[in-house]
Amino acid sequence: MSNVGIIGFGQTKHVTRREDVTFPELVKEGADLALENAGIGIDDVDAVVFPLAPDALVGVGNGERWCVDAVGAVGKPFMRVNNGGATGMSAVLTAWTHIASGMFDVVLVAGADRVSESGSAQSVLNKMWDVGYERPLPLNTITMLALSAARYMYLYDSTEEDMARVSVKNRYHASLNPYAHLRDRISIEEVLNSRQLAWPIKLGDACPASTGAAGVVLVSERYAKAHGHRAAWIRGIGQNTETFWMGDRVGPKAQGDHADADALATAFQRAYDMAGLTDPRSQVHAAEIYAPFSSVELHVIEAAGLAAKGQAPKRLAAGEFTLGSAGPVVNPSGGTQCSNPITVTGVIRVGEAALQVLGQAGERQVPGATTAIASAIGGDHQFYSTMVLSNSLEEIA
Repeated sequence: MSNVGIIGFGQTKHVTRREDVTFPELVKEGADLALENAGIGIDDVDAVVFPLAPDALVGVGNGERWCVDAVGAVGKPFMRVNNGGATGMSAVLTAWTHIASGMFDVVLVAGADRVSESGSAQSVLNKMWDVGYERPLPLNTITMLALSAARYMYLYDSTEEDMARVSVKNRYHASLNPYAHLRDRISIEEVLNSRQLAWPIKLGDACPASTGAAGVVLVSERYAKAHGHRAAWIRGIGQNTETFWMGDRVGPKAQGDHADADALATAFQRAYDMAGLTDPRSQVHAAEIYAPFSSVELHVIEAAGLAAKGQAPKRLAAGEFTLGSAGPVVNPSGGTQCSNPITVTGVIRVGEAALQVLGQAGERQVPGATTAIASAIGGDHQFYSTMVLSNSLEEIA
């Protein structure tokens, strides 16, 4: 296999609405920013991978057809990827496969989303559940994760204040990120006093519905060396899938308890094994993990091996995982909780991790970061993608 690296990442500022552009024009912004950052043009690109989550969120059926010209894919191999919230990272993993196979040297991944402009994103996302049993409960992306949060609190004796600390950390990090949607800092008290959505999740625990675009440029090792490009090398990848049925996430057939993210832990371990990473607590410097709600971040931190099960709240309370602290920094960009243009959220996680290992993250830079991880979650916590990135192809120390 060819080694694969990222030489370009671009993203727009993430906001509630963009009335100045059409959807294809927004997609083009993300593609152009990634190409500009890479220092190449669309003519240098061999193939394009296009992330696009449910069509209903952008209001056009088969929306990839609408965007082929805008993303620069005319005359090139083109592939759409849809894996729910994991779509963006699944698209990057598809591009990785394109290059690792030896078929291509340069692949562009670019897309966009307009979640808040779909009329009712929850109405769209509610359709993912079983019609006969689960949808009438009713399950949606908030109540589903509220069940997991309540289970976590029960098993590990955690509190709503523990969740609020995640929000405080991420909002602080987002205040340093000029592209983030929610950039105002928040206090624990403000989170706890915010409107209840589905106990224990409150508005202060939740991500926004974001409009934005993003793209990354992946290249082969031979291309990077031939053209003098510095790359964030993709050292390990992992994927895993959970059952569709929520009721089967507990009991003897389950991959783990619904409080945890054991299926995601398996995906992380696959990426770690491929990268030769043996101790994530000491070897990982930055983690861009997909967590749209504060409660999710707690068990994703643990699934990533950055804390033992049930220990993430205590470590957060001790000031860990925050810029300026010792050990890995979690979501130095503010993460999904502060910007969530669903289709490209996974692209952003990868791109932000790449910025960290290249030392190009600006005010949100983790000092001395050489190894970073990224993850994405799709469906009803069903599809998991993970990645390890490094500034070097040498053994990870």
